[in-house]
Amino acid sequence: MDITTMVFALALGNLSLCAALFFFEYERKKSLTLSTWSVAKQCQAAAWLLLYFRGSGVVPDPISIPLGYSILFVGVALEAGAMWEAAERTRWRRPTLWLLILAIGVFIACYIIDETGLRTVASSLILGAFYLSGAAALALGWRDATMLRRFVAIATALLALLVAARGVMVLTMPGGWGWISNTILQLWSSAAFYLLMLGNGFGYLLLTREQVQSEIERLAVVDALTDCPNRRGFFIALAPWLSLARRPGLPTALVLFELDQFKRVNDSYGHPAGDNVLRAVVEVCKRHMRDSDQLGRMVGVEFAILLPRTALPEAALVAERMRIAIESSPVKGERAMIGMTASFGVTTIRADDTTVSLFKRADDALQAAKAGGRNRVVEAHAVSAAP
Repeated sequence: MDITTMVFALALGNLSLCAALFFFEYERKKSLTLSTWSVAKQCQAAAWLLLYFRGSGVVPDPISIPLGYSILFVGVALEAGAMWEAAERTRWRRPTLWLLILAIGVFIACYIIDETGLRTVASSLILGAFYLSGAAALALGWRDATMLRRFVAIATALLALLVAARGVMVLTMPGGWGWISNTILQLWSSAAFYLLMLGNGFGYLLLTREQVQSEIERLAVVDALTDCPNRRGFFIALAPWLSLARRPGLPTALVLFELDQFKRVNDSYGHPAGDNVLRAVVEVCKRHMRDSDQLGRMVGVEFAILLPRTALPEAALVAERMRIAIESSPVKGERAMIGMTASFGVTTIRADDTTVSLFKRADDALQAAKAGGRNRVVEAHAVSAAP
């Protein structure tokens, strides 16, 4: 495939990616990241079309080359910016703008001075630098990154280095290096651009799909209002501790609590105020928990707390501290300060427990706390010992 055909393939490839993205996001509201990436691909498609028509008489070279490369720089810079946006680094815009202005100015100066050599050096180094910036954004959080993200980051970095290598070799060894001539370098560089288009294009779409799927899976086990595990998520966290209870060692405690008279909050102040109260209560409770503890929202205003390696007396002390903290931390509403109390039932996991028997025992303690006047902590053994 000659260079002209490769440039035309790059233009059509970027146009096809724009079409794929259009239908991918057709029925959804586009995020800023995807919008930036879409504009980047449109710029690259327009740039490669301009460069394809250079020397054909359709668009004069003094227009097609400076304008085509300028638009190409914008497209690749925006593609790197979309990667930084996806990495939640939103301060990329101003530095990128100034770098773009500098890059376009340098290229045009090189084009005026030398129409072949210097512009090749400038374009290769500029494009390689922008692609490397995108690879660096993908590499953020490497330890927690998925294999797909790591692959796209490594592939982008290697291909970007190949693009930049052409500029470096033209600058340092104009006649080539051994059997690697300038023509071979040009072919390799064009192939690298083609692979970058395919790898970054479909890789980015796959990463977006992966992120959406991950969010769907997260929402299946996380309560959207309080951002703590829902009933399903809490049971998943509880399962291994039920198994460990069959082995000798420190017990694991379960605390079940419910906000007292919560309906009056919704009736008197509205559901938004009730949502604020729930979020505030969760934050209050988390301040009295260890990193290994787990808080989950079971249903409505009923919450459960898993306290690994905690005996019943210590678990009761934790529940008591939370009860006092909730009572002494009114939530500011639009019309008044909303005070809340909570009732707690505390138990520990036994060797023969199932999820049903464990929660039944904790719930019996909770109901005893509510029957005893609310705003108190009741241990499960006290319930079983009651006449």
